[in-house]
Amino acid sequence: MKWTQLPLGPLQTNAYILHNEKQECIIFDPGNEGEKLISHLQQHGLQPLAVLLTHAHFDHIGAVDDVRETYSIPVYVHTEEQDWLQDASLNGSALFMMGRSITAKPADELIEKEGTLSIGSFTFEVFETPGHSPGSVSYYSKEAAAVFSGDVLFQMSIGRTDLPGGSFNELIMSIEEKLFTLPDETAVLCGHGPETTIGFEKANNPFLS
Repeated sequence: MKWTQLPLGPLQTNAYILHNEKQECIIFDPGNEGEKLISHLQQHGLQPLAVLLTHAHFDHIGAVDDVRETYSIPVYVHTEEQDWLQDASLNGSALFMMGRSITAKPADELIEKEGTLSIGSFTFEVFETPGHSPGSVSYYSKEAAAVFSGDVLFQMSIGRTDLPGGSFNELIMSIEEKLFTLPDETAVLCGHGPETTIGFEKANNPFLS
């Protein structure tokens, strides 16, 4: 398993493409610039199987419909945020994008609880990791030794908790009780900025004990 990080859009939100030896792939958080993302997929001969959203803030969903319509693949989001895709006031674009709404069609699949998610040859452990947003989830791939954590945990930082549905205490619990149970060598593939590891954040993140 290999992954590619593609920072997209005005906030340079990290989309990730995880692919196997068959050139099948899963797309995480296609935040913007659909043409750029699709061009990358075509140039590398990758065939997407699904879009997995860590959460439904506007900077993570801007290219959802571009990818879904091009490849006829399902989009997954946690049930807590199923309405956010279509509602600019909930996903934040009405507030932060100076009146320009960013929306997407409803998700095809809803994540209702933690557990194992299998798509083709890809298998993920899904963790509910609220705090940044109520429906934030993290996807752990044991085979890739990586967790796609969205805006929960960053290199030497954590996600903001001052947005609707955010909670500092919930976020800290999500990190310490869910993400920090993963092996120290696990790559943390963050929604913004560089990747890090579980072990590094345990030892160095100033927001965490």
